[in-house]
Amino acid sequence: MTALAHGQGGPADFFVCDIFDAAPKTDMGGMEHPMFSLSTRPDRTIRQYARGDTTITVTPSVRGRATIHDKDILIYCISQLMAALNAGRTIARKLTLTAHDLLIATRRDTGGDSYTRLCEAFERLAGTRITTNITTGDQETTSGFGLIEAWEIMRKSRGGRMVSVTVTLSEWLFRAVQSKSVLTLSRDYFTLRKPLERRIYEIARKHCGQQRIWRASVTTLHDKAGSDAPLRVFRAAIRKMIATNGLPDYALEEETGDIICITRKGMSADQAGLAPLKPATMDAARAAAPGWDVYALESEWRGFWATSGRPALRSADAAFLGWLKGRITR
Repeated sequence: MTALAHGQGGPADFFVCDIFDAAPKTDMGGMEHPMFSLSTRPDRTIRQYARGDTTITVTPSVRGRATIHDKDILIYCISQLMAALNAGRTIARKLTLTAHDLLIATRRDTGGDSYTRLCEAFERLAGTRITTNITTGDQETTSGFGLIEAWEIMRKSRGGRMVSVTVTLSEWLFRAVQSKSVLTLSRDYFTLRKPLERRIYEIARKHCGQQRIWRASVTTLHDKAGSDAPLRVFRAAIRKMIATNGLPDYALEEETGDIICITRKGMSADQAGLAPLKPATMDAARAAAPGWDVYALESEWRGFWATSGRPALRSADAAFLGWLKGRITR
């Protein structure tokens, strides 16, 4: 099945989510900033965040702010759109999806209550309003929008379950997809049930892009996570996460000075033994491999370099881009 379009040669009116096993992806703006609630109770507090030149105001509806578990819907939509974009298909910000497929992809139960909870998640996503000047696709605008613009149930079975729904993404989020300002998530992300675990994983995924290790103070992590817990409670939760070591791809360690060290699992010190690649190199990699996760490719290349005996390189950047050409061909 392909994306459906009406008219002669015009853009698609809507996109059909029909790609099985699409790699989970999310937008980088949403990973960097704490837009989603970590609370299991309705959060109706207006939140304001500022980091550098970026400001964000999150205004919930009477049903509460969208939660980090509600974000699964956006991850599913972004994953479907990116897989289609990489396959050369036409995409649109209005998507038709099957509720059952969404629940399976995000590893949720498909019982009757799950459909009710999914309906509530749609309402919180549509009701949560964002005002921000975050740049997406090399364009900075200050605007207000819902996390999704609209949603509707297309039809119901006799049992009352939603079978098919349409979701219209905000222009801001759709622009992030079009510009490929996204990162790939571990499929095990959906197995993380605690909201804080999901948020810390997002932060780790965002900041361990070009490096094996990233360090941050507990205070900085507390701020980035958007946690309402007192700092001492937050610190205790991080220590519990360190003890259980349950995050996909990343390990946490506490260091002197109230510092948390986040290390990429499976990336040895040898793999990280080269200097970070230049931003221009990563931009060239994105142009050469559109839709690919360039940081994952970089990690793969570092592994190749390490297993090849760590040869001396005149230019790590040139070596990476040369390797990338062959990798794309293979």
